Amino acid sequence: MLSNVSGLKVLALDTSSEWCSAALWLDGEVHTREENAGQRHSELILPMIDALLLQAGLTVRQMDAIAFGAGPGSFTGLRIACGIAQGLAFAARLPVAPVVTLECLAQASGGERVLSALDARMGEIYFAAYERTGGGWRVVHEPVLCRPEQAPPVQGTWIGSGGGFAAHGSALEKRYGTQLSAVCVDLFAHAREVAELAVPTVARGEVVDAAEAAPLYIRDKVALSVAERAARRGARE
Repeated sequence: MLSNVSGLKVLALDTSSEWCSAALWLDGEVHTREENAGQRHSELILPMIDALLLQAGLTVRQMDAIAFGAGPGSFTGLRIACGIAQGLAFAARLPVAPVVTLECLAQASGGERVLSALDARMGEIYFAAYERTGGGWRVVHEPVLCRPEQAPPVQGTWIGSGGGFAAHGSALEKRYGTQLSAVCVDLFAHAREVAELAVPTVARGEVVDAAEAAPLYIRDKVALSVAERAARRGARE
């Protein structure tokens, strides 16, 4: 962690999965709220933020930045998080720190070399590889959308992290074999990790204006066509 994060105040949120979470970073301490939201993210996230700020006796205008889980993840969830982060930042004239959800999975794993995977539906995963370096992460493989059996090759031993390993465990274990020393299937992107990862970037000034904040979709559609589904079935058979 950078030495000049002392005194920073960062509000973070994530709605990229079925979970809805908010976090408040205050000078090295993280206060959080979370709930398995189903489809109620837009209903829950603002009360969570209000509760955190009320508990701390602070307002949005007293923050140094707003951070959000930018994706990949649920299309609707990413739009909710981005829209709320933009709205809060516009109103308070604050910068925004988008954070990649796959890097949140690496942060949550506690590992040193992490393969992060989220279930992207339609037989695919969102995948990235990270290696811890000092207080941060080096991107070994940028986030991609791929079929689990075609996940990018890596060298050495890794920890698997995220729901992609729950949904496609057999294919990923076959792909990486003994390179996987452990797998954490129950981890998801959380505002806690969004805050932890955002703070160093805020300290370095690596932020964007609210108008420039955008979700990281990776995929540009949410369903296969009839022909594509038939082709997938044929390939499996």
